This record gives sequence, structure tokens and C-alpha cells, in this order.
Amino acid sequence: MMLRLKKRPIAAAVLSLIYCAGAYAEDVATDAAQAVTVFGTRQTRQVSEVGKSDIADTAPGSSPLKAISRLPGVNFNSADTYGGYEWGSRISIRGFSQNQLGFTLDDVPLGDMSYRNYNGLHISRAISSENIARAVVSQGTGALGTASTSNLGGTLQFYSLDPSDKAGVNLQQSFGQDSAKRSFVRLDTGLIAGSNTKLSLSFTDQDSDKWRGDGAQKQQQFNSKLVSNFENAKFSAFLNWSDRKEVDYMDQSKDSIRRLGYNWDYYAPNWNTAINSAKHQWASGETSEDDAYYNGSGLREDWLAGATLDYFLTDHASIKTTVYHHNQEGTGTWWLPNPPVVNGTPVLPIALRTLEFNINRSGILSALTIESGIHTFNTGIWYERNDFDNAMRFYAQDSGPSSPYERPSDPYLTRWDYNFQTDTIQFHAQDTLKLSDQLTVNFGFKTPRSTTSIKSYNDTAASFRLNGSLTATKNFLPQAGINFKLNEHNELFADAAQNITAYRGVIKGGASPFDTTQAGFDAVKQTIRPEESITTEAGWRYHDRELESSVTVYHVDFKNRLLALQQGAAIIGNPSILSNVGKVETNGIQGYFAWSPLSRLKWSNSLSYNDSKYKDDFTDNGVIYHSSGKQVVDAPRWIGSSELTYDNGQAFGHVGVNYIGKRYYTYVNDNSVQGYSLWDLGGGYRWKNVGYANELNLSFTVNNVLNKKFFVFGDNPFPSSDAAGTSYNLLAGAPRTAFLTLGAKFK
Repeated sequence: MMLRLKKRPIAAAVLSLIYCAGAYAEDVATDAAQAVTVFGTRQTRQVSEVGKSDIADTAPGSSPLKAISRLPGVNFNSADTYGGYEWGSRISIRGFSQNQLGFTLDDVPLGDMSYRNYNGLHISRAISSENIARAVVSQGTGALGTASTSNLGGTLQFYSLDPSDKAGVNLQQSFGQDSAKRSFVRLDTGLIAGSNTKLSLSFTDQDSDKWRGDGAQKQQQFNSKLVSNFENAKFSAFLNWSDRKEVDYMDQSKDSIRRLGYNWDYYAPNWNTAINSAKHQWASGETSEDDAYYNGSGLREDWLAGATLDYFLTDHASIKTTVYHHNQEGTGTWWLPNPPVVNGTPVLPIALRTLEFNINRSGILSALTIESGIHTFNTGIWYERNDFDNAMRFYAQDSGPSSPYERPSDPYLTRWDYNFQTDTIQFHAQDTLKLSDQLTVNFGFKTPRSTTSIKSYNDTAASFRLNGSLTATKNFLPQAGINFKLNEHNELFADAAQNITAYRGVIKGGASPFDTTQAGFDAVKQTIRPEESITTEAGWRYHDRELESSVTVYHVDFKNRLLALQQGAAIIGNPSILSNVGKVETNGIQGYFAWSPLSRLKWSNSLSYNDSKYKDDFTDNGVIYHSSGKQVVDAPRWIGSSELTYDNGQAFGHVGVNYIGKRYYTYVNDNSVQGYSLWDLGGGYRWKNVGYANELNLSFTVNNVLNKKFFVFGDNPFPSSDAAGTSYNLLAGAPRTAFLTLGAKFK
């Protein structure tokens, strides 16, 4: 039985959905600063959460993915100290890579958040970390109605902070090593003129030099959110803007690190040295022009807007609708040695090559929830139209190198220029039954359909022109779960779900069926099948005032794994096409334990074991690679974390460690990087009611306290084999880095 909705519409919505494991079970964001918790008591799925205070423990400007890395089963590592450098930051969960997970912000899809993203944007650009209220992670089976076509594995759902009921200003100024500076200001209007409407506005300006090499990583962001509460409804809307300009770090190999050192990077700003390298004239131990290029950068400008109406039809029925729009102009620059020449056009031994990404996508998702007796029924639909332009162009550099912070103009060659149009529609329905005070079950299904068409623009070179379309669809993808409450503190749960992923509509952006010739595309378009997974998990949860713990075991069958393979010898013109290379089987166990002996003190721990193995060999360019029985790339068997936090309202601090085990980066497991442990610490003090300020605060953060040397993977494709260690897939991790932050709050 629901509460009356007229007085407390938000509370009523929470109560109406608390037993529902569907898309909107975690919709209502909270301003509360909460610690890592095993979220979802009475949930039929494994769900974990980090709150605002956990994100605040990281260095200012850090990706919220750094805070999520404390959760069981989550593997996150990055080359920069913030975790915001997108080429060198990777997250995987239970053996599934980043582009096999689902991501949303206030229900708005962020796509697969890969570096060369074609259908979304990274969370670090979608919203400033200070404006995130919480992040919810479903490690195994995401909610049925999640707006994603990539969640073979889990889902990550981010929720923004609502404006405050009271007017106020929040100011923060941070300084750090490598000339790091970050300014953040947020204005809350409070309830405007006695109404139920409130608004928040914020601006962020961040700038830091690279920790190795020349160049900076810069970002400016504007975030706004409006919330209005009515008698039977809640309306919210946001408009966010981001302009990120980051100079890259040079990709490395084990061999190049041995010869050139841990801190080796691009040649910039030494233009003549780069020209000599293109002529194979080296003086620092290089043996190939691939050891270093002049420079590279990533430029992304994004606008993201969304509006949501929660409307309560009756005491037992509600409907929630979200509309959104995203626009992006993106460019990846790379100074290419020995570039192509067109019609004798004179160019230096180096040209600027770009990959250009323009996204224009809009969508709507709507869901109806009805409560009747023991049933909570939820059904909904999601539709998105994504218009994506993707091009590779070359720009002459005869007058010297262009700025890595600006998008160039007037190319001398467009190698390819494609338009992708993707229409996605997904329906879901499920029923959650509270059979007793102890037993809750739910079952449902979804029907995704995603059609992507590609067409070539006129300036595309003849040999690169490609036209056609592909559809990824499944008429019935089931999900079911059960929760049994043993007593006040203990409960058991189990669930299973089937998922597929849509085809990637992008060139040079991972496993895409369109990244080939017309002949290669025609050869597979009738036989290719989307990647598919079946996930099952079961677990136990315990919760009381001092202790919180959970243990989950899981099994995943992943089939139709797609990999771009050369069909015969490349030298005679055979294309590389996307091929089905078989199955992956995953088995694992993960645990979480948190102890709060005092209300101000908490000790949190997680430990995960994940065994993900390929089940088949494959043939590439006539060579058989024996990958069967090998561990999945970038899928460590062991992940662990431990953190001690203290906060008495004035003094606060934390110290923690994250361990990532050994990770292979070849499909035959003939090369790897070793595991590592990174320690972080921080602390500070708050002074209340100082002059006009309600609060003044001073805090510090130190990342990688022990100055550990470690390696992460960039966004290059993983090689089949690299016994000699010559594949440029590695990036050196950032050394110890310290930050100091001054803050003030006025209300």
C-alpha cells in the first residue's frame, strides 16, 4: 500500500519502487554524503554504491571512476593522477571491458564511454565531480530499463546533486604538483520567491601540466540543474557544457621503456628532432620512428541537456519521462611521420593527421510503474536517434606545427569521411512480487533493436568509400531474480540475465564491422551476430549498525566475441573484417566488508577473484593463435582495496590502498604487466561560522604515496602476441602527486 502522494511525492516514489529491480529503482538522488555501501537491501541483484563523500576523498577534479575502483570486482587504472585522461584510463568489471558496460547520468545514456566514442561522452566531461551525489554500480546484471546498448556486463549509473533548498555559494580553489590549478564555484538559489523551484549553477576551470613530457591537460565546465516540486509531480532539468583539451602521453612498449626510460614521451616542443626522426636520424636510443612522434592531443567540446518529469497518476501509479540531447565536436590529433602525398603536394616528412568525431543525438525514455497488491509492475520504452560524422584528414605542417589545443582547418587530404545514423529502440517490462515479508521475486524482459547505416561523403577517397547498414536485435532478453530475507540482518539473493550489444558505428574505434572495405563489409553483413552474454549470480548480504558485508559468486557465458582479423595475406589486398572468434567463460567471487566501531570511523575492504578465459583459438592473416584457455586481456584475477576513513564533522581524513593483479595484454598471454598497489591519503579540517562564511575548510590529498612505478594500457587494440615486447600498448603511471584545497561555503 503506497503512502498518499500529495504531501510527499518523492518519498512515495521511493516506496513504490523499493522492491523493483527495474530501471527506476535507483532514480532518486540524495544530497547526503554517504560512504561506500553494499546498496540495495532487498535487491535481487548485486548492487554497490559510492556517495558524495567518497568522491570528495579523491583529489579535486578526479574522475568519479577513481572512487568506484574501491568497489568489489571493479578494475580501474589510469596513466594520469586524476583518472581523467581518457586515452590512458580504463575500467573493466568482471572481465568485461569499458565498451561492454553501460553508463548513464540521471538516466541519460552516456554511451560506452570509450575514447573514440560515437554515441556518448565520458562521465568526467558530462558533469563536474563536485556535482555528483552518488554512483550506483551493478557489477553483473544491470536494471532492465537502463538506456544502454553496450551493457554485456554491468552498469554504472551516476546521479547529480539536486539544488539546495537554501541559497548559498560554494567556492573551492586547489593547487598541486605539475602546476595543477582547479577553481570551482557553485551557486544555489534556494527555493525561489517562496516557490517549490530551485536552481544550481556551477563553473569549473582546471589546468595541469603533464607529469612527463611537454603540454597540459585543460578543461572548463559549466553545470546547471533546475528542480520544481508540484503537488503530484517533480520536474528536473540540467544543461551541462564541457570543453576539454588534453595533450597526450606517448604510448610505450616494454622494449622502448627498456631503451628510453620510464619518463620518455613525445618530442614536442622539439620540431626539428621530430623531423629527424621521420628521416630515421636518431640520437637518444630510438630504433624506430614509432618510439616517439612529435605530439598528439584530444579535443572535445560537449553540450548535454536532459529534462525529466515524474508524474504520479494515482496513489498506486506513476510515470517518469526523460528527454535529452547531446552535441559534440571532437578531434584527435597526431603528427604522423612520412604522411601520404596527393598529386605531388609537397609536405614535410611530418603531417598532422586527425580523427574527427561530431555527435548529434537525441532521445526519450519513459516508464510506467503500477502497484497492485503484491505486484509492482514496471514497463517502459527508450528511443534514440544518433547522427554521427567520423572523418580522417591530413593537414600540411610546412610552416611549423599547429597548436595541439586547436582544431585545424584546410586539410590537403580527406582519406575518409562517413556519416553514421543509428536508431535505437528498446522496450522492457517486468513484475516484482512481494510474496511475503521475507520473499521477493522479479522477472521481466527487454527487446533491444539498434540499426546503424553508413554512407560516404563525396570527399572520401575512392578506395575507402563504404555504404550499407546493420541491425543488432533480440526479441526476448529475459532477466529474473529472487531475494529471501533470513532475518533482520541477513538476506540471500540470486539473479540471471541475458544481454546483447549493438554494433559499433565508428572507424578506428575498436571492434567495428564498418572498419573495413566495401568488400569486407559485404562479406560479413549477412552472417555477423552481435556479442551476447548470459550472467548468473548469487550472494549473501549482512547489515547492522556496525557491520556491513556481502559475498557474491557469479558465472558468465559470453559468446559471439568479435575481433577484427585479416582474411588472408594483407599484402595482396585482403581486407580486415570483424569475425566471430568464439566464447569466453567467466567464474568469480567477490566480497565486501565494512566495520564502523565508532560513528565517526569506518574501515572498508573489498576483495575479488575473477577467472575469465577464452574458449577458442582463432586465425589471423593465416596464423593460428592458441588463445583457448588463456586469461582475457586486462582482466586481473585478483583485485582488492582497503580504506580507513574518519570524520567528526570538523577533522576528517582517509588512508587507503588499491591492489590490481597481473594483467595480460596479448590474446595468447605471452606478455603482461605486473600487479601493483597504490596508496592514497588525505585529510583536512572544517571551521564553522567564520565571519560571513558558514564554513571554511582546508584539505590535502596525496596520490601514489609510495611513488610506485606501474603501467596501464592505452586505447590501442590489444595484439594477438607480443613475446618480444615491441607492441606500443603501455603507458607509464603517474608518480606521487600532492594537492592542497581551500574551500568556503556561504548560506
